[in-house]
Order: sequence, then structure tokens, then C-alpha cells
Amino acid sequence: MPLNLSIKNVPDRAVQGLRERAERHHRSLQGELLAIVEAAVQEDRPATPAEILAEVLRLGLRTPSEATALIRADRDRS
Repeated sequence: MPLNLSIKNVPDRAVQGLRERAERHHRSLQGELLAIVEAAVQEDRPATPAEILAEVLRLGLRTPSEATALIRADRDRS
């Protein structure tokens, strides 16, 4: 069952940033807040095998050595 949430005493700067973000995404402020909450919840759950496979295919990885090279390149950027 859906629940209404409320955030009190949000600083003006944060509100303005959220409004600008909502406008960039062509959403209402309410829609943007819901998208942020849904993304936060999505990040906290482990990826499913189907999601992992989809990401591997998107990246075009075919061998373990390709995956290793991608991970090393990412680490080197840090």
C-alpha cells in the first residue's frame, strides 16, 4: 500500500536544486523526489543474475581477461 512521506525544514538551497533537477528531467518536484527514493532503494538490493548478464552484454565482455582489464582500468582512474 502506498504511503505519503513528508520532509520538514528542507533548506532553500536543496529545494532549488531539486526543482532544477526535476525540470532537467521533465518531471514535477514530486515525481523527481519519487525517482530519487526509488533509485536509492534499487541501489541497496543485490543485482539479479539477469541484470548482471545484461550489463556484461552491454559492455561487450566476452572473456574473463576482458573483464579483468576493464576492472583494472577502472581502478587506475581512481
